[in-house]
Amino acid sequence: MKLFFSPNSPYVRKVLVTAHEMGLDQQLQFVDCAAHPVNRDARIIAHNPLGKVPTLVTPEGLALYDSRVICEYLNAQGGGSLFPAHGPHRWQALAWQALADGLLDAALLVRYENNARPEAIRWADWIAGQMDKIHTCLKELERQGHQARGGFDIGHLTVGCSLWYLDLRFPELDWRQHYPSLAGWITPYMQRESMRQSWSLPQA
Repeated sequence: MKLFFSPNSPYVRKVLVTAHEMGLDQQLQFVDCAAHPVNRDARIIAHNPLGKVPTLVTPEGLALYDSRVICEYLNAQGGGSLFPAHGPHRWQALAWQALADGLLDAALLVRYENNARPEAIRWADWIAGQMDKIHTCLKELERQGHQARGGFDIGHLTVGCSLWYLDLRFPELDWRQHYPSLAGWITPYMQRESMRQSWSLPQA
């Protein structure tokens, strides 16, 4: 399986953690690429018209995107249970995945505004609005902590990857200090072996 890859993408990380959980990580072939919202990479676009990572090309040549689809595919290939089959646990897992993906969407928009857009035309109110979205997501995860349970599913995985990205790119938020209940319930999940892994492109 070929994975168009960026080691600092939280969406790629979702895929890598899922592959590790399913015992499929050694089957991934990392493809070097440079996803960017302005300078788009033709190598990715050849398989994914959105030009985004992650993009996975299966052994049969099928291109899959985005992270939600790829994670579900890997879970099915590995016979896993990251996606509960039915009932309240399924909807909780999918809702947390959507909430954490939304947090990541906001964080990436801030990152692009601060790093891809020329300084003279950056929009402070836009950044503030996205940062507020991040905080409202964190507040909701803080509030819902009582619903965390012992299993590990796509909801826990995505929340963990979103918080990993905040640690990476927004350490000044100090989310653990401001959202102690969230820090308490998510920490055991973030300490799983799959969540503590780091990945890089193989050296030539």
